[in-house]
Amino acid sequence: MKNWLVVFLIFQLLLLINLHSEEVRPRVREFGLKIGVMDPGPLNAITDVPGVKVGHKTIIKGKNIRTGVTAIIPHGGNIFQEKVPAAIYVANGFGKLMGSTQVEELGYLETPIILTNTLSVPTAAEAIIDYILSLPGNEQVESVNPVVGETNDGWLNDIRARAVRKEDVLEAIQKATSGPVEEGSVGAGTGTICFNFKGGIGTASRKLPENRGGYTVGILVQTNFGGVLQIRGLPVDRWLKKKVEIGKVQNSAQDSGSCMIIVATDAPLDSRNLKRLAKRALLGIARTGGYYSNGSGDYAIAFSTAPQVRYPHRDNSLTQKIEVLRNEAMSALFQAAAEASEEAILNSLFKASRIEGKNGHIAEPLPVEELKPWLEKIKNEKESN
Repeated sequence: MKNWLVVFLIFQLLLLINLHSEEVRPRVREFGLKIGVMDPGPLNAITDVPGVKVGHKTIIKGKNIRTGVTAIIPHGGNIFQEKVPAAIYVANGFGKLMGSTQVEELGYLETPIILTNTLSVPTAAEAIIDYILSLPGNEQVESVNPVVGETNDGWLNDIRARAVRKEDVLEAIQKATSGPVEEGSVGAGTGTICFNFKGGIGTASRKLPENRGGYTVGILVQTNFGGVLQIRGLPVDRWLKKKVEIGKVQNSAQDSGSCMIIVATDAPLDSRNLKRLAKRALLGIARTGGYYSNGSGDYAIAFSTAPQVRYPHRDNSLTQKIEVLRNEAMSALFQAAAEASEEAILNSLFKASRIEGKNGHIAEPLPVEELKPWLEKIKNEKESN
């Protein structure tokens, strides 16, 4: 029995090594492409927003399980006791975004945001409840609004197996850090597909100039949608059709794929302007060639980490005084959200690695090296104009 267990563990280790042994793939900027005109933060990630943490749990088992969990934590304190203003905007609502109605009604977030696969939403919600109830200071809590987003990874992953467990979600939360964010075929992006290539997790940020407030907007995406991929406004297939085989993923679900976009900012915004910010983040899907198809779940969840706009859970006063940005100050944040979302989606593609999964299905990564001559050409043309 022990020998069998050793063989099994060795097989799993070799499988993981094989799946992730590819050459390290570049991010968009490492490849030499600049998206938009605004400058990114130091990490060019959602974690450039002070206090925000991200954690992943990647689940790869046997030949058929390719899924995972990604946790986004708005700040390092007890988020139930220090709720953050939040809002959700829906481009197309074919999805299972748990907790959205309370966020819509009350305008705040009281738990981490969890991303996973479609059939694991209830499990993730249970784990969030366990996490919140376990925090010191929450001993009397009897109502929790877990927020869980999803995309359907059922082409590469045996989604019906429901391989995600509460322990996996709790591990992603516990592993969350404020440093660089792992991208590509990890966490909730392990089994996803985007534009018929391997999709996954991507992130980016933008830092506003001081005369616009100096605020940061950070984006994290879980990409699993279709369309006609565009980079800097030009359709990629014009080049790739000449160079490589397109559409190796014969996946009809790509016409009905989804995208979750998480928007964080340290700008002091209330839920009304956070909803406006979330709306602009969804432009990233369109700017990369998506079109919010009939069967697509395209959501943006936005929150502010600014201390002056948080909602204390226990407060005996009847009123709360907060200071928020004026409407006239929002345009720079809108541009930041659109640019960072576009770059985060491209990062999810550039960083994703090849995955073979359920029924031998294979998702090939975007062939960035094949794109290099074409991208150099358009880069030089635009710089000369």
